[in-house]
Amino acid sequence: MARKISTPSLLLFILLVGFPQISETIYTPSLPDIANHLHASGNVIQLTLSIYFLGFAFGVFCWGRLSDSIGRRPALLWGIIVYGAGSLGCYLSNSAEWLLVSRFIQAFGASTGSVVTQTILRESIDGAKRHAVFAQISAALAFTPAVGPLLGGWIDQSLGFKAVFITLLAMSAAIFMYTFVALPETRVFATSNINTLSVAKRLISDRRVWAFGFLIGATNGILFSYYAEAPFIFIEFFHMSPGMFGFFGIFVAISSIFGAMLSEKLLTKLPAERIILLGAIVTTAGAACLTGLALYGMSPSIVCMVLMVACLFILLLGIGMAIPNCLSLALIHYSDVLGTAGAIFGLGYYIVVSLITSGMSYLHNDSLATMPLYFLGLAALMVVVSKRLARA
Repeated sequence: MARKISTPSLLLFILLVGFPQISETIYTPSLPDIANHLHASGNVIQLTLSIYFLGFAFGVFCWGRLSDSIGRRPALLWGIIVYGAGSLGCYLSNSAEWLLVSRFIQAFGASTGSVVTQTILRESIDGAKRHAVFAQISAALAFTPAVGPLLGGWIDQSLGFKAVFITLLAMSAAIFMYTFVALPETRVFATSNINTLSVAKRLISDRRVWAFGFLIGATNGILFSYYAEAPFIFIEFFHMSPGMFGFFGIFVAISSIFGAMLSEKLLTKLPAERIILLGAIVTTAGAACLTGLALYGMSPSIVCMVLMVACLFILLLGIGMAIPNCLSLALIHYSDVLGTAGAIFGLGYYIVVSLITSGMSYLHNDSLATMPLYFLGLAALMVVVSKRLARA
């Protein structure tokens, strides 16, 4: 008789999935300062976000696979240790190249918080309740990208950007201790004999997996491309201080929270695939409004800034609607190999995120229209893909 699976607390779920997201955005208010300090271009410094997702991609594969063989709990604890080592490396970096390497290591470790935690959630909670929990976590986590810039902006302004990485090092120690004390082992049986190639073939031949992989990659790619580009827009064009930019992120994050809450409400009336399509349409509408505003011509005025935030609110509302349902549905047919399937799936969609954020880094220039046009193209593709899902 299989033993009963223990369900970790919602708070622990939120912390474990949230700390990688905080790490992605906490130093974005410092990007202009880091570029000046390391004598690097804005394009190169933005690559520290892209390299983060590349490290994340390889990390989710390794930790997800390891969690099937050594257990969910050990995989999480070892990953947090690696994350702490990467954070220390970021603090010690004295060149853009060293910072890139350290960010890769940091992301490789942090990825355990995403892939293993999602595996735990999928195997310990079933059906509609799982959709609802994903929506609850997404609503709570909408604050983490905002908490990152808010905290990072204040630390940068008060203590300098180096202190941001010390903060991440301290956070890794605190999360390690809490996880060590509070996380039960949820894996019922060791599955080290799983054929990774066989699971990969199943995933590759599954059109729904491809669709969900693109949608998750595109929504996250848009979100973190915004966090890569926004400091240069709001700090350099609108002349915000790093601290004010960080505080400003809260208003942007509220849209993602509303999106996740709306998604949870709509689940009682609509299938999850339909909500994903609605989210993609809303995202496209926000990107179109933002593009129109940028092409019309913006000035560094309060009115233009408010209009830009309104457009971003619509865009991120759609993303908040789509993400939790994509995450919940993506691997429903892979319950027998969740750790390995999650590892391979995560590798794929984080490579998509890395490519999209790299595209934003490559396109970075002095034009305010570049980001909106980029988002509009991605959002239009999301609508096409989600329509096919809704029809299936």
